[in-house]
Amino acid sequence: MGSYLVVGGSSDIALLLCRKLIDDGHRVSVLARDQRRLSELRADLDKVFIGDANNEDLVREAVLFSIENGEGRLDGVAHMVGSFAVRPPHAMSVDSFEDVIRTNLTSAFVTLSIACKQMLRNGGGRVVFTSSVAGSLGLVNHEAVSAAKGGVESMARSAAATYARRGIRVNVVAPGLTDTRLSAPITTPDASKRAAVGMIPLRRINLPQEVSDTIHWLLTSAPDNITGQVLHLDGGMSKVKN
Repeated sequence: MGSYLVVGGSSDIALLLCRKLIDDGHRVSVLARDQRRLSELRADLDKVFIGDANNEDLVREAVLFSIENGEGRLDGVAHMVGSFAVRPPHAMSVDSFEDVIRTNLTSAFVTLSIACKQMLRNGGGRVVFTSSVAGSLGLVNHEAVSAAKGGVESMARSAAATYARRGIRVNVVAPGLTDTRLSAPITTPDASKRAAVGMIPLRRINLPQEVSDTIHWLLTSAPDNITGQVLHLDGGMSKVKN
């Protein structure tokens, strides 16, 4: 039985991840903003922390609880905070841009710095971040998201190097378009969805379970020699000529 913390735990994919970890017999705590979406899981979670993932004191409290709950060890942390902001630079204010950076990248750094500090004291662990196909592929009107998620990927690679000999593995999952609430502005209009699917070599979007299963694998059973990797779950979009 392991101890895990999911930051951004009220998203569609995070809820699936939590359920799978719980069903495997692990101890799971969550930091989230929307406690209503956790209602079906709440009885099975060890603890729920409600608030902003940029709140260092709150993140630290969640990490320390997970270590205590795990009898001195935090096996893994998944950072699953994201936002949807698809607008060209000329239609986006600096404040809006910085909000995207703060939501996606700054909160990832907060989780990384606090979790790794404690993992160093307790025998290591695994950290998994979520990115996007926009982190490595130029997409129309995705400048803010690309900057944020590209930063997450670069930060994770550096962290993987920093902690490689200290027992901490850091990886990233970068999905393409996935059938979730967050992507509804693209997937709900039929014309928009058809256009998006047409850009994907496999001609389909992700199922949420495919993304959550990959994160679960990296947290729990992936080989110990996997670190600094960005796993692209995008139907070939970022690597295959369509």
